[in-house]
Amino acid sequence: MGRAIILVADSFGIGFTPDADTFGDTGANTYAHIAQDYQNRTGNPLGLTHLNALGLSAATRAVTSETLSVTNDQPISGAYGAAAELSRGKDTPSGHWEMTGVPVMFDWGYYPKIPNCFPVEFLETLIQKTGVPGVIGCVHASGTDIIRDLGEEHCETGKPICYTSADSVFQVAAHEESFGLKHLYDFCETARELLYADNIGRVIARPFVGETSNNFVRTGHRRDYSVEPPEPTLLDNLVTSGHRVAAVGKISDIFAHRGVTTSTKATGLEALIDTTIEKIRSEPDNTLIFTNLVNFDQDFGHRRDPAGYAEALLYFDNRLPEIQATMRDEDLLIITADHGCDPTWEGNDHTREYVPVLTWRRGMGAVNLGVRPTFADIGQSLADYFQIPPLNSGTSYLAQLV
Repeated sequence: MGRAIILVADSFGIGFTPDADTFGDTGANTYAHIAQDYQNRTGNPLGLTHLNALGLSAATRAVTSETLSVTNDQPISGAYGAAAELSRGKDTPSGHWEMTGVPVMFDWGYYPKIPNCFPVEFLETLIQKTGVPGVIGCVHASGTDIIRDLGEEHCETGKPICYTSADSVFQVAAHEESFGLKHLYDFCETARELLYADNIGRVIARPFVGETSNNFVRTGHRRDYSVEPPEPTLLDNLVTSGHRVAAVGKISDIFAHRGVTTSTKATGLEALIDTTIEKIRSEPDNTLIFTNLVNFDQDFGHRRDPAGYAEALLYFDNRLPEIQATMRDEDLLIITADHGCDPTWEGNDHTREYVPVLTWRRGMGAVNLGVRPTFADIGQSLADYFQIPPLNSGTSYLAQLV
């Protein structure tokens, strides 16, 4: 038995799901719309040669009638399919927990899309416990927009910027130097404790640097404070069974640091891929290497930047042969996503979409995995691969791999 590698192309959806109308997302298609935008701008189809060789476009065409403005498909070597989400939300924890065998069948707590959206009693308690002079923001907002608009006031007053989104999240932006990174983390840890009762999925520390609104920029010192999954995930079961889990990027934060043997942070797509390759080179057999490629989502999906998203996909595609070449014969690679975030869609929130399920190991032929009813099929297949007890959700497709 070798290692398994999961690469989560965060937000890379491939077409709206049958329940997308519930979320206002009927018509969203992250992949198709990025490809269409790319061709409109450049006059050329989007050339994801190596991802298409794993079956990306074939999987997409199985779940959408949208025109795919991509280069001609390569001969496929790998197992390809699409998966719908069972979880009731379209957020990061729900997607990741479901792909490790724990769909989120309860409702998270959310904040209304109104000014002063946070409960007054919560804010008063948070301010009293942390000793800050107050807070500013308290709205639904883009993280980059709100530090541009309120960053200077924050630096002058020492009041942290608090905001949210359509996800179950309480986000806090603060300047690394004038407010202090540890101060920000301490503030968020206090907020996390207060928000368990409201079932808010994540508290996120969003540090930034710069001198004025013209040059404020977020740093790589983001930290997520998540609730714990409601039952054991694939990660928990692997560690309990004596296997290893090497988390790269924000994976450890998403799982509240549970079921993780080693955790390595990295900032930027290049660094995340470099770190993953280093883990493939160094980690022993019986290890799950689990990487979240957050930049697709935070830098391009939420910022509604299809051009940047396309360039990031091309970069990922160009690095894929390096990842494959580093793997051993018995290793298994899975490329998937946790939700959509169509950068051409209205607003700046996630979109309810199918995700690709691309699975490869050396010597494989083409295998059509079809349309899977849940992301949990990924976790169940990995439980099968690592020969540990089955998870409570999902159906393994490991026997289909040839």
